[in-house]
Amino acid sequence: MKKTLALIFLLVAFATTQAFAQNPNTAPQNPSAKGEMKESGSEVKEAGKSVGHHTRHGRLVSGGKDFGRHMGRAGKHFGRGVKKTTKRVVK
Repeated sequence: MKKTLALIFLLVAFATTQAFAQNPNTAPQNPSAKGEMKESGSEVKEAGKSVGHHTRHGRLVSGGKDFGRHMGRAGKHFGRGVKKTTKRVVK
């Protein structure tokens, strides 16, 4: 029970701070809006896998850190996909 509460606290604490410290060179060059949305889903999948792996081994802080990184990248990809779709629809 204590580990679960600690995990929830860490996820909330680190998810917001790590979203701003992303590496812009990790995204592929100029993919389509559909590709950006798919990449976003893949990042969310990786976020869950990484936090589960680290939690299983008792590394809660590292799990929260990886979770925040992946969720930040997922949000970035999703936002790019929305931007591209909006530009295409408004034209």
